[in-house]
Amino acid sequence: MFICLVQHAKATSEEADPTRPLCEKGRADITKMASYASGLNIGINEIFHSPKLRAKQTAQVLADYLKPAKGLTETGGLKPNDDPAVWAERLKMMADNIMLVGHLPQLGKLASLLLCGDADKNLVAFEMAGIVCLKRDENMAWALRWMITPEMVI
Repeated sequence: MFICLVQHAKATSEEADPTRPLCEKGRADITKMASYASGLNIGINEIFHSPKLRAKQTAQVLADYLKPAKGLTETGGLKPNDDPAVWAERLKMMADNIMLVGHLPQLGKLASLLLCGDADKNLVAFEMAGIVCLKRDENMAWALRWMITPEMVI
């Protein structure tokens, strides 16, 4: 099983728009990333995203390119301060390759919890619109498979 963790793309400031939609740069970055990821053949079955607009818009662009068989699902447990243990537990019951689109610090804590059992270790340096791919082996152990950021993609 693979899980791709995606921090939402850059959004407008809260002062400019309290709903914080993606800004022009954010939309361009996630479009570039989604296009690149579509050529990787990662086989995402479903994309889950937080209810915040910037995550929903990021997930929609990714879905447009990756065409997950089960589509998009808005879900809990992915807001900035949500407990990463919620998704760590959910993942134990899943077998499909999925993508989670959310926020920091939750995604960083989830990655650290999966990789070393300690959500506070801060093992992965997430970037907006970046994609971090973790793989779970047959012993239910997680490992970092790859990571790409908008700066890496031409």
